[in-house]
Amino acid sequence: MQARDLMTTTVIVVAPETPARKIAKILLDNGISAVPVVGADGDLLGMVSEGDLLGRRQEERNRRRDWWLALLAEGGFFKDEIVAQLQSNELTAEDLMSTPVVTVSESTFDTEIAALLSKNKIKRVPVIRDGKVVGIVSRADLVLAQSGQWKPRDAATPRA
Repeated sequence: MQARDLMTTTVIVVAPETPARKIAKILLDNGISAVPVVGADGDLLGMVSEGDLLGRRQEERNRRRDWWLALLAEGGFFKDEIVAQLQSNELTAEDLMSTPVVTVSESTFDTEIAALLSKNKIKRVPVIRDGKVVGIVSRADLVLAQSGQWKPRDAATPRA
């Protein structure tokens, strides 16, 4: 299968100026773990993931719980310094995003996508056409395709 066969075609994106707290709420509300950051022209600039919101220290990742996004989005207690940082008006998608972004084209085969995810230790990859995000393929999409249970979907029915 190729990326065009696997990808979610309705991709939720954020602008570079989107505040971190709003990104946490978007992730929570949509059951996703990352969003592409796109410029006014629609070009892909970066990605903001749960890991980017929490920070990249291994100690933080090891202590993380599934419910952290709800706490951040609702302003509940999680860790004072993280909440304070996310509530800051100065912290935006542009500040948090990971770059450069590993991307694929619509014709990239599932085996190559799986290799890219593994090599780069990432959970999803944007599908790009002419510099614009036209879809996203997650690890869950690849697992479902391998199991024979894959079905087309959009962002309203998240898998990962």
